Order: sequence, then C-alpha cells, then structure tokens
Amino acid sequence: MLLQDKLVELRKSKQALLATNFYNFETLKGVLLAAKEVNSPLILQLTQSSIEYMGLENAVSMARTGLDFYGVEGWVHLDHGGSTELAKRCLEAGFDSVMFDGSDLTMELNIKFTKEVVAMAKKYNANVEAELGYVAKLGQSKVKTDYTSPDDALEFVTETGVNALAVAIGTAHGFYIEEPKLDFDRLKEISNTTPIPLVLHGGSGIPDDSIRKAVSLGICKVNVATEIKNIFMNTLKTLLTNNEEIDLRKVFPPATLSITKIIKQKLSLVR
Repeated sequence: MLLQDKLVELRKSKQALLATNFYNFETLKGVLLAAKEVNSPLILQLTQSSIEYMGLENAVSMARTGLDFYGVEGWVHLDHGGSTELAKRCLEAGFDSVMFDGSDLTMELNIKFTKEVVAMAKKYNANVEAELGYVAKLGQSKVKTDYTSPDDALEFVTETGVNALAVAIGTAHGFYIEEPKLDFDRLKEISNTTPIPLVLHGGSGIPDDSIRKAVSLGICKVNVATEIKNIFMNTLKTLLTNNEEIDLRKVFPPATLSITKIIKQKLSLVR
C-alpha cells in the first residue's frame, strides 16, 4: 500500500504510524525488532545528515533489506528535506515519501517549493509531507511560539496539493526543558479545517497521554528520533564504563535492545 493511502486510512480510524529515524545498522535493527514483535507497520526516516553519513543508496538499501528481513510493513521517508534537489535525489533512489521543510521560509516560498516537490513526486506515486509553523529544531529557541493557523493550513494544503502536513502546536525537536503543553484546541480546529493527515514532529519526550490525544484529534504520523539516539548512546556509555571489551558484537546488542524496548512502548500509543 502507498504511504499516502495508509495515512488516509489511519485518519479515518483515528490511528497513526510511528516514524522512527535510524542512523546505522544497530538503530535500524532496534526499531525493526520492535515493529516485528508487536506486528506493527513503521516508517523509517532518514535526514540529510544521516544520508551523508551512510550514503544515499546504501541507506535506502539497508532500510529495504531490513524491512524484508524482519517481515515488517514499512516505508522509507526523507525527514526534513531542505531542498527540492535533495527530494529529487531521494525519489530517484526509491524513497516512498519525501518531506520538503520550508517552515523557515515565507508562506509564499514554502508553497512554491512544496508545489514543485509535489509535482515531482507524482510520477513516483510518492507521498509528500510539508511543514507549516514553527517547530523548534535543534539549537533553535523553544520559547518562540508561531503555531500553525488553521486558515493558513487550509490555504497551504489547497495551493500545494501536499499529502500530509506537519503542524506546530507546541512540540519541539530535541529534549524538552519542561513538559510540553500541546494546543489541542488548535489541533482539533486544523484537523476539522484541512482534509489531509497531520503530522506531529518532536515526539520524543511528549507524555503518553498527550500522544494518544493528539492521535485522536487527527495526528496520523508521530516522529521519534531524539529518544532513539539518547537511549542507544546512554546504554553504550554505561556498558563501556570500566569495561575492556573490544568486541562490538557484544557491546552493541544491549544498546540495540534498549531501542526495541522504547519503540515497542511508543508503538502502543498510536494504535
């Protein structure tokens, strides 16, 4: 099933897909084991930095092979693509879905470039995600609040023909200094105003009840990245403290399983 069709299906049933970033074989294995164990579909996400680290073709091949090996229904998605050129490369490499993130641009330019990516993706039958409003990225202020306007969302979706829209309702990327308070009234209004599936970025660190409520109000895709990196690295640090073991095949598996544990718990929130 095409990802865009799956998201529409989930919107009707008030469910969502978990979208997990991966950075190497171990993090990929960790999320896929979780999806396999609970028999859940999954979106595998790659950012530009991860693509540069692993290589585009290699990263896609790893994802495809992993999905097949573990028997998981899944899709490969470009997360926070910052240019139409990168979106084009990913589509040519076989991505099921690409995101053009023009949230830092003016509304006019965001619409312009998103439309270009939507047109480009049609011949690949690929899903296109965009973002509207301010969702703080790593290093950006989490104090600023420029939430998505329901009227702007409707105009943006109508003008671009995008398949899914990431909205700003109080989340941020990276760690939260204090518990995030999501604007559920705004989310409900956006969901009632726009006819397409909505996306929640900054899913790491959001309370479980808030994720469940967001899904019930129209969120069909929940992104998790920071918690994956964090649990993997912290587990490794603990294992390697005062440890002379040099066989990575012995020290990586516990860190991988720590990812599996947390992703299984996250998957239970969106179904």
